[in-house]
Amino acid sequence: MSGQPDTTDGDRTDQIRSRLLALRDRVATACEKAGRDPEDVTIIAVTKTYPASDVRILAGLGVTDVGENRDQEAAPKAADCDDLDLTWHFIGQLQTNKARSVARYADVVHSVDRERLARALGTRARAEGRQLSCLVQINLDPDSSVGVLGPRGGVDPRDALSVAAAIDAEDGLAVGGVMAVAPREGDPGSAFARLYQVASDIRDRYPQARVISAGMSGDLETAIEHGATHLRVGTALLGDRGPIVG
Repeated sequence: MSGQPDTTDGDRTDQIRSRLLALRDRVATACEKAGRDPEDVTIIAVTKTYPASDVRILAGLGVTDVGENRDQEAAPKAADCDDLDLTWHFIGQLQTNKARSVARYADVVHSVDRERLARALGTRARAEGRQLSCLVQINLDPDSSVGVLGPRGGVDPRDALSVAAAIDAEDGLAVGGVMAVAPREGDPGSAFARLYQVASDIRDRYPQARVISAGMSGDLETAIEHGATHLRVGTALLGDRGPIVG
Protein backbone atom coordinates (compact mmCIF):
# COMPACT_ATOMS: atom_id res chain seq x y z
CA MET A 1 0.00 0.00 0.00
CA SER A 2 1.40 3.37 -1.02
CA GLY A 3 2.57 5.36 1.99
CA GLN A 4 2.72 2.34 4.29
CA PRO A 5 5.72 2.86 6.58
CA ASP A 6 8.56 0.38 6.58
CA THR A 7 9.41 0.63 10.27
CA THR A 8 8.91 -1.35 13.44
CA ASP A 9 5.84 -0.59 15.55
CA GLY A 10 7.96 1.15 18.17
CA ASP A 11 9.74 3.31 15.62
CA ARG A 12 6.48 4.20 13.94
CA THR A 13 4.86 5.17 17.23
CA ASP A 14 7.80 7.43 18.07
CA GLN A 15 7.63 8.97 14.60
CA ILE A 16 3.92 9.70 14.80
CA ARG A 17 4.19 10.97 18.38
CA SER A 18 6.87 13.45 17.31
CA ARG A 19 4.80 14.63 14.37
CA LEU A 20 1.69 14.96 16.51
CA LEU A 21 3.49 17.08 19.11
CA ALA A 22 4.84 19.35 16.36
CA LEU A 23 1.38 19.64 14.83
CA ARG A 24 -0.22 20.51 18.14
CA ASP A 25 2.44 23.18 18.64
CA ARG A 26 1.60 24.64 15.22
CA VAL A 27 -2.09 24.69 16.06
CA ALA A 28 -1.48 26.28 19.46
CA THR A 29 0.74 28.98 17.95
CA ALA A 30 -1.77 29.75 15.21
CA CYS A 31 -4.60 29.92 17.74
CA GLU A 32 -2.63 32.29 19.94
CA LYS A 33 -2.03 34.62 16.98
CA ALA A 34 -5.72 34.46 16.06
CA GLY A 35 -6.90 34.98 19.64
CA ARG A 36 -8.56 31.57 19.70
CA ASP A 37 -8.61 28.67 22.16
CA PRO A 38 -6.78 25.59 20.79
CA GLU A 39 -9.45 23.46 22.45
CA ASP A 40 -11.88 24.82 19.86
CA VAL A 41 -9.89 23.31 16.98
CA THR A 42 -10.14 19.59 16.22
CA ILE A 43 -7.42 17.72 14.34
CA ILE A 44 -8.76 15.09 11.96
CA ALA A 45 -6.03 12.59 11.12
CA VAL A 46 -6.37 11.78 7.42
CA THR A 47 -5.14 8.20 7.14
CA LYS A 48 -5.75 7.46 3.46
CA THR A 49 -3.15 5.03 2.05
CA TYR A 50 -1.92 4.27 5.57
CA PRO A 51 -2.71 1.03 7.43
CA ALA A 52 -5.10 0.43 10.30
CA SER A 53 -2.05 0.01 12.54
CA ASP A 54 -1.39 3.75 12.14
CA VAL A 55 -4.97 4.46 13.22
CA ARG A 56 -4.35 2.41 16.34
CA ILE A 57 -1.14 4.31 17.07
CA LEU A 58 -2.96 7.64 16.66
CA ALA A 59 -5.76 6.49 18.96
CA GLY A 60 -3.19 5.48 21.56
CA LEU A 61 -1.74 8.98 21.36
CA GLY A 62 -5.11 10.60 22.03
CA VAL A 63 -6.35 11.30 18.51
CA THR A 64 -10.08 10.64 18.36
CA ASP A 65 -11.02 11.89 14.86
CA VAL A 66 -10.00 9.99 11.72
CA GLY A 67 -10.68 10.96 8.11
CA GLU A 68 -10.82 8.88 4.94
CA ASN A 69 -11.68 9.87 1.39
CA ARG A 70 -12.34 6.58 -0.40
CA ASP A 71 -15.00 4.15 0.72
CA GLN A 72 -13.19 1.08 -0.56
CA GLU A 73 -10.35 1.85 1.84
CA ALA A 74 -12.36 3.44 4.64
CA ALA A 75 -14.95 0.69 5.14
CA PRO A 76 -12.52 -2.16 5.94
CA LYS A 77 -10.28 0.14 7.98
CA ALA A 78 -13.21 1.30 10.11
CA ALA A 79 -14.20 -2.34 10.59
CA ASP A 80 -10.64 -3.25 11.62
CA CYS A 81 -10.72 -0.48 14.23
CA ASP A 82 -14.28 -1.03 15.42
CA ASP A 83 -13.08 -1.60 18.99
CA LEU A 84 -11.64 1.94 19.20
CA ASP A 85 -13.64 4.95 20.37
CA LEU A 86 -13.22 7.04 17.22
CA THR A 87 -15.20 9.56 15.21
CA TRP A 88 -14.95 8.65 11.52
CA HIS A 89 -15.07 11.45 8.97
CA PHE A 90 -15.72 10.75 5.30
CA ILE A 91 -14.04 13.64 3.49
CA GLY A 92 -13.85 12.58 -0.17
CA GLN A 93 -16.16 12.96 -3.13
CA LEU A 94 -19.13 10.64 -2.66
CA GLN A 95 -21.27 8.96 -5.29
CA THR A 96 -24.82 8.13 -4.31
CA ASN A 97 -24.20 4.40 -4.87
CA LYS A 98 -21.67 4.50 -2.02
CA ALA A 99 -24.07 6.14 0.43
CA ARG A 100 -25.18 2.80 1.87
CA SER A 101 -21.66 1.75 2.78
CA VAL A 102 -20.58 5.14 4.11
CA ALA A 103 -23.69 5.44 6.28
CA ARG A 104 -22.65 2.28 8.12
CA TYR A 105 -19.42 3.65 9.61
CA ALA A 106 -19.07 7.40 9.05
CA ASP A 107 -20.13 9.74 11.83
CA VAL A 108 -19.54 12.90 9.80
CA VAL A 109 -19.76 13.27 6.01
CA HIS A 110 -17.89 16.38 4.86
CA SER A 111 -18.69 16.26 1.15
CA VAL A 112 -22.43 16.74 0.72
CA ASP A 113 -22.69 19.02 -2.29
CA ARG A 114 -26.05 18.17 -3.88
CA GLU A 115 -29.60 17.50 -2.80
CA ARG A 116 -29.72 14.03 -4.37
CA LEU A 117 -26.78 12.91 -2.25
CA ALA A 118 -28.47 14.24 0.90
CA ARG A 119 -31.57 12.19 0.08
CA ALA A 120 -29.49 9.04 -0.53
CA LEU A 121 -27.60 9.46 2.74
CA GLY A 122 -30.81 10.09 4.63
CA THR A 123 -32.38 6.91 3.27
CA ARG A 124 -29.34 4.84 4.17
CA ALA A 125 -28.85 6.43 7.61
CA ARG A 126 -32.45 5.58 8.53
CA ALA A 127 -32.00 2.02 7.26
CA GLU A 128 -28.92 1.64 9.47
CA GLY A 129 -30.56 3.34 12.45
CA ARG A 130 -27.79 5.92 12.56
CA GLN A 131 -27.52 9.69 12.84
CA LEU A 132 -25.01 11.37 10.52
CA SER A 133 -23.68 14.89 10.76
CA CYS A 134 -23.39 16.30 7.24
CA LEU A 135 -21.31 19.25 6.08
CA VAL A 136 -22.11 21.24 2.98
CA GLN A 137 -19.05 21.18 0.75
CA ILE A 138 -18.44 24.60 -0.77
CA ASN A 139 -16.59 25.09 -4.05
CA LEU A 140 -14.12 27.95 -3.54
CA ASP A 141 -12.34 27.30 -6.84
CA PRO A 142 -14.36 27.95 -10.02
CA ASP A 143 -11.47 26.54 -12.07
CA SER A 144 -11.36 23.26 -10.11
CA SER A 145 -12.52 21.21 -13.09
CA VAL A 146 -9.33 22.04 -14.94
CA GLY A 147 -6.22 19.91 -14.54
CA VAL A 148 -5.05 16.36 -14.06
CA LEU A 149 -6.64 15.88 -10.64
CA GLY A 150 -10.09 16.78 -11.90
CA PRO A 151 -12.90 18.53 -10.04
CA ARG A 152 -12.78 18.69 -6.28
CA GLY A 153 -16.52 18.95 -5.89
CA GLY A 154 -18.54 21.38 -3.87
CA VAL A 155 -21.61 23.49 -4.38
CA ASP A 156 -21.59 27.09 -5.54
CA PRO A 157 -21.69 29.27 -2.41
CA ARG A 158 -24.95 30.80 -3.62
CA ASP A 159 -26.61 27.36 -3.50
CA ALA A 160 -25.26 26.29 -0.11
CA LEU A 161 -28.47 27.00 1.79
CA SER A 162 -30.52 24.81 -0.55
CA VAL A 163 -28.18 21.85 0.10
CA ALA A 164 -28.34 22.55 3.84
CA ALA A 165 -32.13 22.53 3.63
CA ALA A 166 -32.05 19.16 1.85
CA ILE A 167 -29.90 17.74 4.65
CA ASP A 168 -32.18 19.18 7.31
CA ALA A 169 -35.24 17.63 5.63
CA GLU A 170 -33.87 14.10 6.10
CA ASP A 171 -34.50 12.17 9.31
CA GLY A 172 -31.17 10.61 10.26
CA LEU A 173 -29.13 13.59 9.07
CA ALA A 174 -28.16 16.83 10.77
CA VAL A 175 -26.65 19.97 9.28
CA GLY A 176 -23.20 20.13 10.88
CA GLY A 177 -21.61 23.05 9.04
CA VAL A 178 -19.41 23.50 5.98
CA MET A 179 -16.28 22.11 4.38
CA ALA A 180 -14.00 23.38 1.64
CA VAL A 181 -10.59 22.95 0.08
CA ALA A 182 -8.57 26.06 -0.72
CA PRO A 183 -8.06 26.74 -4.43
CA ARG A 184 -4.85 25.37 -5.90
CA GLU A 185 -3.91 28.84 -7.04
CA GLY A 186 -4.32 32.17 -5.29
CA ASP A 187 -4.62 33.29 -1.71
CA PRO A 188 -6.11 30.70 0.65
CA GLY A 189 -6.91 33.45 3.13
CA SER A 190 -9.43 35.15 0.86
CA ALA A 191 -10.97 31.77 0.03
CA PHE A 192 -11.31 30.83 3.69
CA ALA A 193 -12.81 34.25 4.41
CA ARG A 194 -15.51 33.50 1.81
CA LEU A 195 -16.09 30.12 3.44
CA TYR A 196 -16.53 31.77 6.83
CA GLN A 197 -19.25 33.99 5.41
CA VAL A 198 -21.10 31.00 3.94
CA ALA A 199 -20.72 29.20 7.28
CA SER A 200 -22.23 32.20 9.06
CA ASP A 201 -25.20 32.25 6.69
CA ILE A 202 -25.88 28.57 7.31
CA ARG A 203 -25.42 28.91 11.06
CA ASP A 204 -27.94 31.76 11.12
CA ARG A 205 -30.56 29.29 9.89
CA TYR A 206 -29.21 26.17 11.62
CA PRO A 207 -27.62 27.26 14.91
CA GLN A 208 -26.13 23.81 15.57
CA ALA A 209 -24.11 23.98 12.33
CA ARG A 210 -20.88 25.19 13.89
CA VAL A 211 -18.28 23.10 12.04
CA ILE A 212 -15.95 24.80 9.57
CA SER A 213 -13.81 22.06 8.06
CA ALA A 214 -10.93 23.83 6.36
CA GLY A 215 -7.16 23.68 6.33
CA MET A 216 -4.70 20.92 5.67
CA SER A 217 -1.00 20.38 6.38
CA GLY A 218 0.13 23.29 4.20
CA ASP A 219 -2.44 25.97 5.05
CA LEU A 220 -3.78 25.17 8.50
CA GLU A 221 -2.52 28.43 10.05
CA THR A 222 -4.48 30.45 7.51
CA ALA A 223 -7.55 28.31 8.08
CA ILE A 224 -7.37 28.84 11.84
CA GLU A 225 -7.04 32.58 11.29
CA HIS A 226 -10.31 32.46 9.36
CA GLY A 227 -12.32 30.42 11.83
CA ALA A 228 -11.68 26.76 10.97
CA THR A 229 -12.91 24.42 13.69
CA HIS A 230 -11.67 21.19 12.08
CA LEU A 231 -8.36 20.62 10.29
CA ARG A 232 -7.86 17.69 7.90
CA VAL A 233 -4.23 16.72 8.36
CA GLY A 234 -2.43 13.81 6.75
CA THR A 235 1.12 14.56 5.61
CA ALA A 236 2.12 16.53 8.71
CA LEU A 237 1.07 13.59 10.87
CA LEU A 238 1.92 10.50 8.87
CA GLY A 239 4.47 11.58 6.28
CA ASP A 240 4.53 12.25 2.55
CA ARG A 241 2.48 9.79 0.57
CA GLY A 242 4.43 10.47 -2.61
CA PRO A 243 2.75 11.36 -5.91
CA ILE A 244 -0.92 10.40 -5.91
CA VAL A 245 -3.25 11.16 -8.79
CA GLY A 246 -6.95 11.29 -7.99
